[in-house]
Amino acid sequence: MRILLTNDDGYHAPGLKVLEAIARTLSDDIWIVAPAEEQSGAGHSLTLSRPIRVRKHGEKRYAVAGTPTDAVMMALAKIMKDCPPDLILSGVNRGANLAEDVTYSGTVSAAMEGALGGIRSIALSQIYSREGMGDSVPFEAAAAWGERVLRPLVDAPLAPRTLVNINFPADPADAVKGVRVVGQGFRDYGRLQIVSNTDPRGYEYHWFALGRTVETPAPATDLEATAAGYVSVTPLHLDLTHFESMDMLTQAYR
Repeated sequence: MRILLTNDDGYHAPGLKVLEAIARTLSDDIWIVAPAEEQSGAGHSLTLSRPIRVRKHGEKRYAVAGTPTDAVMMALAKIMKDCPPDLILSGVNRGANLAEDVTYSGTVSAAMEGALGGIRSIALSQIYSREGMGDSVPFEAAAAWGERVLRPLVDAPLAPRTLVNINFPADPADAVKGVRVVGQGFRDYGRLQIVSNTDPRGYEYHWFALGRTVETPAPATDLEATAAGYVSVTPLHLDLTHFESMDMLTQAYR
């Protein structure tokens, strides 16, 4: 089995090293094509206004000066064109990709691009307990549980153009209670925070930040499962059509 690894934290991110260790329990044919720099929050964006440069760091190891989507496109359409992967793993992200985070996440979007390319694709993220941890975020739960969570997914009969989103709880590995297959949750938009300040030249600048969850997670969601100490496994699909509204809108145009 040939596995492609990518992420949105960048080629040198500690989570990518964790992911490689997990992947090598499944196969020895591992390729890495990841963004050269951190691309957190890039979503499913691609680069159209400048050329994309690729740097080879070793056998089967490449850094792409672009977004996670750019990296997967470059892997499938050029670098691995003659030897496509059987599986794409994206992560392990430093931080959660729960609920509506999946629409912003470069980690999840890399898996989306893989699914669009017809490749089995899985996103993995490690939740951490408090802000400001930087590179000290512990990946213990992901490292210990990664293989156990992935193995059933390697051969599972996933529907076309679907992907799987995995989140590891912010707990020590021996405190993780197990795995739950759950739906995507939704959080209150009021958690958005904008941190403002003034630079040395006197100009105002702003940082987007996300505060604590405002409301109690709904039952059977990724939010609830990880908060309770479980690894969450959520299947996602790329058809955003709201079929229940189609008849109503059809009637509105008659």
